[in-house]
Amino acid sequence: MSSLDIITFGCRLNTYESEVMRRQAEEAGLDNAVLVNTCAVTGEAVRQARQAIRRARRANPEARIIVTGCAAQTEASNFADMEEVDAVLGNEEKLQAASYRALPDFGVSAEEKVRVNDIMSVHATAPQMVDAIEGRARAFVQVQNGCDHRCTFCIIPYGRGNSRSVPMGAVVDQVARLVDNGYLEVVITGVDATSYGADLPGKPSLGRLARTVLDRVPGLQRMRLSSIDSIEADDHLLGLIANEPRFMPHLHVSLQHGDDMMLKRMKRRHLRKDAVAFCNRVRALRPDIAIGADIIAGFPTETEEMFENALSLVDECGLAFLHVFPYSPREGTPAARMPQHDRGLVRERAARLREKGAGALARHLDAMVGTQQRILVERPGIGRTENFTLAEFAGGRPGGIYEATVGGRKGERLAARLRNTDTGSQAA
Repeated sequence: MSSLDIITFGCRLNTYESEVMRRQAEEAGLDNAVLVNTCAVTGEAVRQARQAIRRARRANPEARIIVTGCAAQTEASNFADMEEVDAVLGNEEKLQAASYRALPDFGVSAEEKVRVNDIMSVHATAPQMVDAIEGRARAFVQVQNGCDHRCTFCIIPYGRGNSRSVPMGAVVDQVARLVDNGYLEVVITGVDATSYGADLPGKPSLGRLARTVLDRVPGLQRMRLSSIDSIEADDHLLGLIANEPRFMPHLHVSLQHGDDMMLKRMKRRHLRKDAVAFCNRVRALRPDIAIGADIIAGFPTETEEMFENALSLVDECGLAFLHVFPYSPREGTPAARMPQHDRGLVRERAARLREKGAGALARHLDAMVGTQQRILVERPGIGRTENFTLAEFAGGRPGGIYEATVGGRKGERLAARLRNTDTGSQAA
């Protein structure tokens, strides 16, 4: 293990921020330390983080263990009480070299371990410039942080604060730097990316930002979005989907459920018909698009009929990829105070939803057999098509994009044959 190790949980934004953390900690001269960048989206994510902390201590008895991320922001005292933990940093503090220079000494009290501010007091997101993402064939670029919405199941706004955007010029500069360093694909990411720009002069939208980046960085070959809220998709974004070949034909949509009563109790801002209409619209604009979605199983008060509406949404929206969340009560959220289902029922419904998702993925894979694709190699023998479908093949250099023929499928992957392995471009 290197003298500075980072363990990352959760979203793509955390992946990006872990790279910022690495650079800030190295600038501060931090050595012999393990940084644990946690996720708070589910109770299971928090449990896994605590397990990783204990494992890290057993493997590194002399190292400093510093815990940060959303779970550290929302449950600072719980992590500080762990004897394995030497310091707890908030989501704002983890991105600053000064935080790593001012770490407490070994053996201090739990209260002295905590360096976590009031995240709601943060009103700006400073651009964090990185040249590369260690071990990644594609790069992530943060354009937004925080969330102004208050879905009843979600703790994340209390870990990330209110929505705030990175100015467009800084985003363009970041993408240009990454392209100059050899990256062919960039993923635009944020906590609530489609709320981008509401706090900036002129209120530029996410679609306008994406259009500007593509116009000003002509060397960027592929752009994709990490996740969107369909109700906030603007005409600029829809125009990119329809007309821009460098904008990848893949969207991951925060749907959460397919029943109107559940959506209202979740305090979502769309209804079932809105989700279906959006998916049909983007598929009409870009027939080769693949759509993924988050759906929660076992939300409080969910009846069997309501759950069936979630199952049927997979087919009605034509989803290719499904990210299933067994509902997990998060202390401090309104849903945690609602009547809860037995955990066995929650697990059973999640399993049924995953089975539905597996069938949808199989149909998506089968439909791609015999097609020609362009694949970005993530690691030797594994990569993704433009619509983010996982493919397996022989040859290819990580970071390169290759023409390929899909000959079949192998489990949950396409079986492909690369055709131009001697000419594929290579990223950093």
